[in-house]
Parts: sequence; C-alpha cells; structure tokens
Amino acid sequence: MKTGAVAVPAARTRVSDFVALTKPRLNLLVIATAAAGYYLGTASDLDLVRFLNTVGGTALVAGGASALNQIYERRADGLMQRTRRRPLPDSRLQVGEAGVFALALSVSGLLLLAAGANGLAAMVALTTLVTYVACYTPLKARTSLATVVGAVPGALPPMIGWAGATGTLSREAWILFAIVFLWQMPHFLAIAWLYRDDYARAGFPLLPVVEPDGRSTGRHAAAYAAALLPVSLAPTVTGLTTPVYFAGALLLGLAFLVLAMRFAWHRERAAARWLFFGSILYLPLLWILMIATRA
Repeated sequence: MKTGAVAVPAARTRVSDFVALTKPRLNLLVIATAAAGYYLGTASDLDLVRFLNTVGGTALVAGGASALNQIYERRADGLMQRTRRRPLPDSRLQVGEAGVFALALSVSGLLLLAAGANGLAAMVALTTLVTYVACYTPLKARTSLATVVGAVPGALPPMIGWAGATGTLSREAWILFAIVFLWQMPHFLAIAWLYRDDYARAGFPLLPVVEPDGRSTGRHAAAYAAALLPVSLAPTVTGLTTPVYFAGALLLGLAFLVLAMRFAWHRERAAARWLFFGSILYLPLLWILMIATRA
C-alpha cells in the first residue's frame, strides 16, 4: 500500500513536469488567438470539427516548440531565479525523453492541422515552429534583436486560425498578425525590464541588459505602442468589424500608449509593472471586442 501511494504522486509529478515543458500559461494565449483568428475568418456557421482540429493542432505545435526551447535553454534556465525550477534544469526530466515528447507533440500537431484543417494552416504552423526554435531561440543569447524575431512566431497563431477557416491568408489575416506582433514588443520589454538582472545572469543580451539606463527600452516600448494604435483600428477599415469596435479599440489603444509612455518617462519597476499588467488586459479585451463586433 505504501509503495503504491508513493508511485501515484510520482507519476502525477512526472505528468505535471511534461505539461510544464509546454509552457501552458504562455500557450493559453496561442490557443486563444488561434481560436479568435478562426472565428473571425468564418463566413457562415462554425464547423466545430475543423475548429477543434485547428485549435488543437496549434496547441500541440506550440507545446512542442516550447519544449524544444526549454531543451535548448536548459543551462541558461538553471541560472535564472524565475526558471531554475523548470523540469530540465532541476533534473526532474532527462533531455532525451523531453526531446521525444517535444517532437511527438510537434509532428502530431502538424499532422492534425494538415488532415483536419488544411495544408496552409499546417504550413503556417510549421513556419511558427521553425522561426521560434531555429531562429529566435539561438539568437536570444546573441542579440537584443532576438525579441523582434521572437515576436514573429508569437504573432502567427491567429494566422493559423484564419488559414484553417478560410484556406487563405488575406489582408485581414495579416492585420491580425500585425496587431499581435506590435503588442508583443511593449509586453516583452516590460518583462525584460522587470527581470533584467535575471537575464543578465543567464547571459541574455536583451535591451535592458545591454543598455541599463532603460532609455532605449522605454523609447521602443512607446514606439511600438504608438504603431499599434492605428493598426488596431484597421479591422473596421477593412470591414471585418463594426464602428463600435473602432471606438473601443481607440480607447484601449490610447490607454495602452499612456502606460508605455509612462514607462518610457519614468523607467521604474512600478511603471514597468503597470505596462505589463496593462498589456495582459489589453489584448484579450481587444479580441473580445473584435469578436463581439464582427461585421
């Protein structure tokens, strides 16, 4: 009885460790944006099976990409306070088994997208996987520009959803991509500022690390938030949403810009925290507004 009681918690711990490799909290955003992209691209009644295949396939690929990223960064993760307890740096999982898990997720996700949605959705997902793992991940330890590169795969999930629903990548899909791409930069820069000591310890030359005074970090955050404002209004201009969305997006964009400018001016932890939490609120509210006012 005692042996069985020990085995069950151990098995549960291993399952939770494999789940942790997929970065479930981060990939919740991936799933949500892919689902929103699919819904916005649906012209008639929602095809539930195709929708689930598209979202499920995207989730699997994203989970596989996250696991491959953690395999590559396992040594750096062990040097940072916020990541040192992850399964690989803490030696709760071995690299080999994590690799098999990551590849299984990635391949199964691509196959599900190809068979259950369409080839275009699978190709966009493959592009997401390759740019995240082969481009962003190795660049992260070499240049502060990796943040910009990393925003590309981060912005592709709504395009996967749109492609799954329509079989095309029309201008609306690119607008959705641009919104998420531009939003990520103030969001990531706020995180980088808050954890700049951790990133420096791990050898990641992010902008707040290479320019500690924070002026460039603040300017970039404000510039991207300013660029996001007109782009976020484009869905109404293209006829994807109603004027109600335009008004709501304008208010949200102005509020987000104020937070970014406040951070650029003060460059304090409190201002960075406000920008970070504001970014977490901004994007879901924008997507909800977009879905609720679809033309």
